[in-house]
Amino acid sequence: MKRTGAQIVWEVLTREGVEVVFGYPGGAILPTYDAMLDYPIRHVLTRHEQGAAHMADGYARASGKVGVAMATSGPGATNLVTGIATAMMDSSPIVCITGQVASSAIGSDAFQETDVTGVTLPITKHNYLVTRAEDVAPALREAFYIARSGRPGPVLVDITKDAQYTETDFEWDDSPVRLPGYRPDLRALPEEFERAAELIRSAERPLILAGHGVVMSGAMQELLAFVQKTQIPVALTLLGLGALPASHPLNLGMMGMHGEAWVNTAIQEADLLLAFGMRFDDRVTGNLATYAPKARKIHVDIDPTEINKNVKVDVGIVGDLGATLRQLLPVLPAMEHKPWINHIEELKGDSAVRDIQNMPDSGHLYAAHVIHDLWRITGGEALIVTDVGQHQMWEAQYYRHEQPRTLITSGGLGTMGFALPAAVGARFGRPQDEVWVIVGDGGFQMTQAELATCRQEDIKINIAIINNGYLGMVRQWQEFFYGRRYAATPLVNPDFVKLAEAHGLTGLRVERRDQVQEVVQQAREDPGTVVIDFRVEKEDSVYPMVPAGADLDAMIRRPNPIVETAQSGD
Repeated sequence: MKRTGAQIVWEVLTREGVEVVFGYPGGAILPTYDAMLDYPIRHVLTRHEQGAAHMADGYARASGKVGVAMATSGPGATNLVTGIATAMMDSSPIVCITGQVASSAIGSDAFQETDVTGVTLPITKHNYLVTRAEDVAPALREAFYIARSGRPGPVLVDITKDAQYTETDFEWDDSPVRLPGYRPDLRALPEEFERAAELIRSAERPLILAGHGVVMSGAMQELLAFVQKTQIPVALTLLGLGALPASHPLNLGMMGMHGEAWVNTAIQEADLLLAFGMRFDDRVTGNLATYAPKARKIHVDIDPTEINKNVKVDVGIVGDLGATLRQLLPVLPAMEHKPWINHIEELKGDSAVRDIQNMPDSGHLYAAHVIHDLWRITGGEALIVTDVGQHQMWEAQYYRHEQPRTLITSGGLGTMGFALPAAVGARFGRPQDEVWVIVGDGGFQMTQAELATCRQEDIKINIAIINNGYLGMVRQWQEFFYGRRYAATPLVNPDFVKLAEAHGLTGLRVERRDQVQEVVQQAREDPGTVVIDFRVEKEDSVYPMVPAGADLDAMIRRPNPIVETAQSGD
């Protein structure tokens, strides 16, 4: 049958199981938007193309499926760049489809022409420039295959306008995609398993470092079985939170720059590290020269380029994490590490106070109050989407995640403005879940226009703005390392309640701890999107903190007594 390239776009998306596309139309993608009306896929009109990329990313992380974003040429395509880079750093499978000027005009500096494949080459797994209608289907099928296979990531398909409106013969090819230059080999060598098993059996102070790869590979049950049999305690990366239930007795909590003090100390004292689906980034390791100096290291990752990239390891196993653990577990005996676990418990000391149900209240409203109470009120069952900054770290510390894919945040790129649009995508990915955005007053203003998308699409999310009147994390660095010289960090904010109301949404405000319960419950019962302005303490800081480049256990600890500040973590 005859189809235009534009129709073929939707034919392929339909057959790939796509339910929703996030995008913004324009001239070079107009033929595809015109064809959209004849297909059953829902389109979400964003207010900025960056929002479309973040929505596709949030959808992918929440659902485990491939998210799709669409934009026109030139500025439309370049506005996707931050969202694509965010997805690349965090291994999120998205496909971005952009329109391009007609093939005859390429290279002529035509109106809204940009070499978007060149621009995005370093931040995509792969990208395509399609100039013929007959190449649309193969390119899109390959894009979905590449995005979801191996280590997931973003793929961009740029389609010229003439390739969209030209007709060609179309017949769906449902044979498996085969790319001669792209064949992920997920099999590990037998001798690697033997060496790994030997190190595990002989270790006295072993520690598992569980990362985002556990969730991406769906290896939560395999990890749990491994932990139960070996009795090895687990530290998690920010993106790994939820990979092992927070309530599990061997879950130590988050590692790294703002991780638990006892976790970082344990890493430095361990004699074996088992890195599962994590990449030893600088926020986790601190000073590489002094990182875990007593430990042998086993690294399991699906991406061979991560092995020995940052930290030299004794055993590197390239493969799917779930399959690797299933193969490794039978050759290991049941173990106990009671002296080591007891030592870690001693390291916790009073810092474990954040586990107390009723945190002390000195009359001030702290971000920790807000997030702890959100956890308590929602029963820890909400899907949380955070932005980047202090609130992000407080969420990781005070909201205890029992399930995977219940924390969606920008890890590797640290993208302010990520949370609100990503939460819109997450809402479509998990329509039955309770979705909360936890965002700073600075990051929220970067993409606050997507409130209009929430209103137009009539969706329900709850937005908790941790409003301290500063670019909080930057202010904290200025306090610690720049003599409290607050250059360009104080914020003059709009009235967030009125801003919500201007979009036809509900706006609420909280200034005291005793208001949190009632206002949060009111937001949960409201059928539409709700914005809550939490006016929290202005010059509060996240503790502990490992200064950039310092040894992992050289942490800055909270200087004030916990009972006075209602904070913990030191």
